[in-house]
Amino acid sequence: MKVILLKDVKGQGKKGEVKEVSEGYAQNFLFKQNLAKPATDGNIKTLDLQKQSEVKKKEREKENAVALGERLGELTLVMKHKAGEGGRLFGSITTKQIAEALEKTHKIVIDKRKMLRDEPIRNIGTINVPIKLHHDVTATLKVEIVGE
Repeated sequence: MKVILLKDVKGQGKKGEVKEVSEGYAQNFLFKQNLAKPATDGNIKTLDLQKQSEVKKKEREKENAVALGERLGELTLVMKHKAGEGGRLFGSITTKQIAEALEKTHKIVIDKRKMLRDEPIRNIGTINVPIKLHHDVTATLKVEIVGE
């Protein structure tokens, strides 16, 4: 019996796949647990439409990420922080502070976890912070640290 998996099923396949399973397994387990539905012509057409809309959605997300990346590439975020002699900061500037300053000054909301910076900023100067906007798109934001 052919079924369309509605969720990932261990040992069978991933969501959206059409699989051949025994009729008893389908009736007694997959259908009762709402893990699958019968692979009729109508259900297969619905699955194809869902896949097409998902592809369009992913393309739209990538286009938005590219546009945001271009915008971020043109920006220079200026942050003031107390500093001592030799350009060393008192404390440090973290990705959370960068995300908050970006939202406050430019109204751009970016999750701090998307900033690919291992350690906080501890010196005055201009630092390039890579930001992963999409699995294919990485932008670079210039952050200029100025001492107070």
